[in-house]
Amino acid sequence: MSGAAGGRTTLGADRTGTAGPRPADEPALLEGLLAAGRRTGIYSAAAWSVGTAAGRTVHGHLGTRSWGGAQLNGTELWDLASVTKPIVGLAALRLAETGALRLDEAVGAYLPEYRRVPGKADITLTQLLAHTSGLPGGTPLWRAHSDRDGLLAALRELPLRGAPGTVVEYSSAGFILLGLILERATATGLDELVAQQVCEPLGMRETVFAPGPATRERAVSTELCTWRGRLVTGQVHDENAVVLGGVCGHAGLFASLSDVDRLGRALAAGGEGLLSAPGFARMTACHTEGLPLRRCLGWQGQDAVGSPVGTAMGPSSYGHTGFTGTSLWVEPGADGAGGRYYVLLTNRVHPSREPRRFPAVRRAFHHHAAALARTPGAL
Repeated sequence: MSGAAGGRTTLGADRTGTAGPRPADEPALLEGLLAAGRRTGIYSAAAWSVGTAAGRTVHGHLGTRSWGGAQLNGTELWDLASVTKPIVGLAALRLAETGALRLDEAVGAYLPEYRRVPGKADITLTQLLAHTSGLPGGTPLWRAHSDRDGLLAALRELPLRGAPGTVVEYSSAGFILLGLILERATATGLDELVAQQVCEPLGMRETVFAPGPATRERAVSTELCTWRGRLVTGQVHDENAVVLGGVCGHAGLFASLSDVDRLGRALAAGGEGLLSAPGFARMTACHTEGLPLRRCLGWQGQDAVGSPVGTAMGPSSYGHTGFTGTSLWVEPGADGAGGRYYVLLTNRVHPSREPRRFPAVRRAFHHHAAALARTPGAL
């Protein structure tokens, strides 16, 4: 496919029940919608899929790896950005099932350097996973700290937004801390842990931190970065992750569309190959009841207002988005039936991180993808 594909759908069509094309037209609408996003300069490349536990049923790719670059051929690697977080979360949950760590244990039990840090020693792993640790959200520590030791020291000094368990705030800092805990608890690098605990069981052979030279050639470009003085291709987009060496809990994974499909299938199958039934139920349950935002363990729940996937997904759905323009969303099946997953991968930060209406594209994609999935016989 190429970026020349046409489309008949407006970017803002994100409301269920809106009059529009017949469900049978939805696969073409997905491609047309994403092609329209490329034509208006929102990204140079997009790949997508919709599927069930049995496998992908609709998928495609279009555009070029960068503006003026090579055409996509379907084997590209995408900077997953914060979709790294739930994958690291899965590694943590699998380790908990083996007894290698305890989710109700406190940070200070694993990181002695935190035992004397006011307020932080008692943060639990569950609170880190559910973004209720009290640690702040956006923390551009890289601006003042250009080396790993300095950035991690600054992380320890970050003031809390509130007492752990009383606030919910999306926090990359919390997942940096989670990654450090996993490494300390197992005496194993986070890249190796994620490979062992998630990628190898699912056959995700093209999901890696810090791609090597040969692999980087297949990466889709992200930002023309003034800090680095170059177009970023095959290096993590997130600056804090760069300072940390590209292997950390909040960002840094690169993956192909087929590998994200594999993860989506496992989740649609109820965590098959990853977690026990009780472990999967614990992961996907809401852990922020009584707080403004719905958060599972490592995943974002479906918020009633302001969800990045719009209103088309059911209330029990969950997923995660990435700043680079990536997302994986899952709808569990009803009454024990298999669920559905939705993958959207773009480089919406290319050549800059200006929004350029990408949120509307993502909502419209999920509107039409959900309509397709709910059409009898379509999947």
